[in-house]
Amino acid sequence: MGIVAGLDSSPDFTRIVVCDSDTGAVLRQGYAPHPLESPEGGGRPADVDPQAWLLSLGEAAGGGLLEGVQAIGVSAQANSVVPLDTQGNTVRPALVGGDRRSQVAAADLIDALGGREAWAQAVGSVPQTAQPVTKLRWLARSEPEAAARTAVLLQAHDWLVWQLLGRPARRTTDRGGASGTGYWSAATGGYRPDLVELALGHQAMLPEVIGPSDAAGTTPEGLLISAGTGETQAAAFGLGIGLGDAVVSLGASGSVMAVHTEPLVDQSGMITALADATGMHLPVVTTLNAVRVLRGTAELLGVPDLEGLSELAMKSTPGSHGLVLLPYLEGERTPNLPHTAGTLAGLRRESMRPEHLARAAFEGMLCGLADALDVLRFRGVDVRRVFLLGAAAELPAVQAAAPALFGTQVVVPQPADYAAIGSARQAAWALGVSQGTLDPRTPPAWQGAVAQVLEPGEDLAVGQAVRQQFVSVREQTHPGAL
Repeated sequence: MGIVAGLDSSPDFTRIVVCDSDTGAVLRQGYAPHPLESPEGGGRPADVDPQAWLLSLGEAAGGGLLEGVQAIGVSAQANSVVPLDTQGNTVRPALVGGDRRSQVAAADLIDALGGREAWAQAVGSVPQTAQPVTKLRWLARSEPEAAARTAVLLQAHDWLVWQLLGRPARRTTDRGGASGTGYWSAATGGYRPDLVELALGHQAMLPEVIGPSDAAGTTPEGLLISAGTGETQAAAFGLGIGLGDAVVSLGASGSVMAVHTEPLVDQSGMITALADATGMHLPVVTTLNAVRVLRGTAELLGVPDLEGLSELAMKSTPGSHGLVLLPYLEGERTPNLPHTAGTLAGLRRESMRPEHLARAAFEGMLCGLADALDVLRFRGVDVRRVFLLGAAAELPAVQAAAPALFGTQVVVPQPADYAAIGSARQAAWALGVSQGTLDPRTPPAWQGAVAQVLEPGEDLAVGQAVRQQFVSVREQTHPGAL
């Protein structure tokens, strides 16, 4: 039996799992929050000294957690940029998160290349505020001296892998991480250095993109480090999703992703064509409104928490007595309605009850995510099963409505550190390939996530009628938006 570890460096903490390399069984785990204050100060939430990630990593790995481990995989928050100078030192704190400072930069870049379609054709996505390419444009415009000193560009997981290996001359990344940058194309499997120059004002060194089962290197102590990947790709790999599977993630905003055989070019910008951690593709569609819709409704109704809102919603019936909520409280990205607001339709005297509004909030949120699923379905992505993630996935009102509204089987995995588990699975794959026991094209077959399986059953027809009611209101209010 081999022992491997997976490390997930999220925006707020580091989590490490140590697993049996054959079965994926979690043997032990460690956790540490990132320091509240970056070691050398970063100031704004969008600026983080990467040393904070290393301090957190060291704390999480304390107490002999990694004893006996043969290989480590690393995942980390997406959309981060660590700019390095020619000596490999950070030029400035890392740019992370959904950095709203770069909104203008995103619009500039879209125009500079000739529009949304040009970007979709070039790299499979249209620049968004969070993407590294957009952050580079902001850096060039706002901090030109730092931009001029930037010689190497890494993302968070690239930087951590490089540090674990002792900062070698060779710097690596994987397809999954590269596909989110805005300057690497999943369709061609190559960088677009011209887009780096368009954003930053000059060329920069980019990490070598290695294969899913390749090793980035071995530490002096003989510990193998796998390619690493982004947090999204690692979570998908940890869940064990494959063709026919989609993942719907319920955060404040929502996201829908599915495994597909080829990259999708979408000039509307609704689909981001990511690569996954196995050599396949992972198209992603994002909505701006998910659990924030439930929280807003709970506040409006004076309900203390989401559990209470769910309990209230279950006193209503499918269709919410005719109430339809278009949940575009923050504007919306899918459909592309950035400046709109939410809409409550179907008000009648008999529908003006708290339980019906509560139910409409759940149905509106889920119908908005079903719209995102349809964006993928309409492009030929096969969806036979939906994995539902996030704390809200446990709510009875979500579980009662989701299978019929999505029109498919819904799987609710038990909460677990899927990004860390996916990183460990990648480490086991690289270890097996290095030892000659695994095929570089076939990842280790680990036990799947423990999950609750929900079927639409007899509720399917009613659910699809509710969905059609939502679509009708959307089309009347925002004709042709989707």
